[in-house]
Amino acid sequence: MAYKDASLTIEERVADLLPRMSIDEKVAQMRIFHANIGIEANDKGKLQLSERVIEKLKIGIAGIKNPGEHLSPLAAAKLNNELQEYIIKNNRWGIPALFVTESYNGVDAEGCTRFGRPITSAASFNPELVNRIWDVVGREARLRGMHMCHSPEADIVRDPRFGRMSEAFGEDTYLTTQMVVNAIKGVQGNYEGLGKGTHIGAVAKHFAGYGQVLGGSNFAAVEISQRTLIDEIYPPFEAAIKDAKTLGIMASHGDLNGIASHGNPELLTGVLRDQWNFDGYVVSDSNDIARLYYFMKVAETPEAAALMGLVAGIDIDLYAEDSYAYLPEMVKKDPSIEKMIDRSVKRVLRTKMILGLFENPYVDIKKVKNGVRSEQALNLALEADLESIILLKNDGNTLPLQKESLKKIALLGPLVNEGTQKAFESVLNDGMSVTALQGFKLTDENNSVPKLVTTDAAVLDNMVQTAADADVAILFLGGDEFTAKEAYFNNALGDRATIEPLGAQDELVRKVKALGKPLIVVLQHRRTLSINTIAEKADAILDGWDLSEFGDTAVAKIVFGDVSPSGKLPVTVPRSIGQLPFHYSMKEINKKKGYLFLEDGPLYPFGHGLSYGDFEYSDVQLSKNSLTPTSEIQVNATVTNNGKMTAKEVVQLYIKDEIGSVTRPDKELKGFEKIELAPGESKSVTFRITPEMLEFTGLAMEKVLEAGDYTVTVGTSSAVGVTAKFRLEK
Repeated sequence: MAYKDASLTIEERVADLLPRMSIDEKVAQMRIFHANIGIEANDKGKLQLSERVIEKLKIGIAGIKNPGEHLSPLAAAKLNNELQEYIIKNNRWGIPALFVTESYNGVDAEGCTRFGRPITSAASFNPELVNRIWDVVGREARLRGMHMCHSPEADIVRDPRFGRMSEAFGEDTYLTTQMVVNAIKGVQGNYEGLGKGTHIGAVAKHFAGYGQVLGGSNFAAVEISQRTLIDEIYPPFEAAIKDAKTLGIMASHGDLNGIASHGNPELLTGVLRDQWNFDGYVVSDSNDIARLYYFMKVAETPEAAALMGLVAGIDIDLYAEDSYAYLPEMVKKDPSIEKMIDRSVKRVLRTKMILGLFENPYVDIKKVKNGVRSEQALNLALEADLESIILLKNDGNTLPLQKESLKKIALLGPLVNEGTQKAFESVLNDGMSVTALQGFKLTDENNSVPKLVTTDAAVLDNMVQTAADADVAILFLGGDEFTAKEAYFNNALGDRATIEPLGAQDELVRKVKALGKPLIVVLQHRRTLSINTIAEKADAILDGWDLSEFGDTAVAKIVFGDVSPSGKLPVTVPRSIGQLPFHYSMKEINKKKGYLFLEDGPLYPFGHGLSYGDFEYSDVQLSKNSLTPTSEIQVNATVTNNGKMTAKEVVQLYIKDEIGSVTRPDKELKGFEKIELAPGESKSVTFRITPEMLEFTGLAMEKVLEAGDYTVTVGTSSAVGVTAKFRLEK
C-alpha cells in the first residue's frame, strides 16, 4: 500500500491512506484520551490495559496523553513500545498513535531533568539558553516514547492574580516571541529532529488571549481590543508558526470578545490558516469542544457543539466523550460533514508521518539510560538557574557575602526545603555552620483548594531566635505550587484576589530585621508578588521565581559570589493590586495620574536586575538620524564594567513612537543582548532598527508605517538607559 512507502511524499501517502478508512476510523484519528483511564504497567512491568482502553484502540486513535508518566524513563520507554505495538497491530491500517506530554519544569514525567519554569528562564533574557533547555526536553521526551508536547505557552501574562502565570514567558510581546521560537526550535530539534526520532513536536498554546482572563480568574471572559490582539497577542503565535514551524496549536479555554475560542472560525481558520498558512493540527484544550454546549452555552446541543468546533477548525478533541464521538452518527444525517473530517484527519496523519512514526514507531531502549538526566542536562539546569536569578536589591553591597567573615548562617522560611541546607554547605568553607529551619508552611497543601494555615507565635519566636544566634539570616519567602496553580474545571482553585505574600512572611521579615543583622531574602514564587515590606526591610533580595532541582545550589553560589547574578525581570512588579493592569509598555496616557496614598510607578520595573558588576552605558550613537521604508539604522552603545568582578549584563533596546495616529505604547522592547565583561572591560553593542519594527495597526485596522519622531533607549532596564532620537521619513 502506497501510504507505507516512505519514498513517496507525505501528501501522496496521506492521499492513499485516507480513502481506505471508515468514518469511525477517521474520527478515531481526531481524538486523544488520557492514559489514566486504563494504561499501566503490571507487577512485572508489562503493559496492562483496561477494557475501556481496549475498546477504544480497536479502530486506532490520534493520541494518548501521558502514558507512563509515573514510571522511570526506561520503564516508560518499554511500556510505550508495548503500547505502540499493540495499537499498530490492533487497527486495520497499522496507524501509530501520538503519545503526548507537557513541559513546565522540563518533561512532566518521572525521572526527567527538572528545569526551572518558563517564566524563570525568560528572566535569563538568553534565547540560546532557552533553546538548549528545550532541546533537552525534546530529547528526553522522545526517549520515553513521547511524540508531542502541549507546550510551550505563547500567551502574554500580565495579571499576577492568574494562577498559571509561571507557565508562560512574561508580559512582553518581543521577549515572549524570542523565547517561544527558541523553545519550539529546541524541542523539535530545529524541525530536523522530528523525522530522525530524536525530538518531539510542539503545540503552542493557548490561541488566543488566554493569559488575559478578566480578574485573573481561570475560565473567565477575555476582552481584548482587535488592535491589541494584532500588535501584542498574536505575534508570538505567528512566529511559532512561521519561524519555528510548530507542529500544533492549542485553542484557548476562554472566549475572545464574546466568541468562544473553540467555536471561532475567524480565529482558528481565518487567522491561523488563511493569514498565516498554518498546516499543522489544532487541538482542543481539555474537553473544551463539549463545553461549548454545557459551559460556554453557545451551542444548543452536544452535537451542535461538535459541529461548531469542526467548522471552526479544531482537528483533535482532547479527552471528551461527548463531542467528536458523535461525529460518525452526525455524518449519517449530514454526509457533507465528512469533508471537514477528512481535512482534519489529513493534518493528523501528516503529523505522524513528519515524525516518522510509520517507519520508526518505537524507542531504542539502549539509548534511554544515557540519554535522560545526562551530566550535560543536569549541568544545564544549574547553568540556567545561575543566569535566571535576579538581584532586585543590594543595599550597601550586602551581597555577595564574604565567607571568611562568617561562621554561622541561618536559612529560614516556608520555602526552605529538604535540600537547602546541604546545597549551602556544598559551597561554604570548612568551619562554617548552617542552620535550616522552615518554621511554617503557607497552606495545608491541599491540591484542589488549599487553605491558609495560622502560624503560632512560638514558631516565629523560635525562627527569630535562630536568626539572632547567626551572623546573617537568609529568608526563603514567596509562594509555592499550592499558592499559584491552574484552577481546574471542577473543584480546584489556583487564582488569587490579592498578590501580597501570604501568611506570616512579612511579620517574620519585620522581626528578623529588628535584630539589626544583615537580612537577605530569597524569593521563590510562581506569580508576581507585591513585596512592599520585603523591599523596605531586606538589605538584599534575590528573585529566583521557580528554579530547577539545583535552585538552592544556584542561590548559594550567587549569595557567596561564585557567580554574579544576571537575570532581569520578565514582568513589572506593582506596588499594589490596585494598579492592575500594569505593565511597562502600557500607553503613555495610562501613566498621567497616580493614586491617592500610593507612590507612583512600579516597585520594580520590567527588565530590572542588578549585578555584582558595575555597568556604565555611554556613547549611544545612531548610524544616521533618519529612516526610510527601505533602509535601516544601526544603534551603538558602549557598556563598561567598572566593577571588580566579571559579570553578565542584558543590554536592552527600547523604542518609543512619539506621535501616532492612534495612542501608542509608552515604549516597546525591540532588542536585547546578553554580554559578559571582565572588570574594566568595555564593549560596543550594536542593534539594527528596521522599518518592520515600527509597524503597528492603524486607524483602518491595517498595518501602517507612519512618518514621525522616535526615541531610542539603550539601557539596563525599561526605566534606566541612554537615549537618542531619529525620524522616520516617508
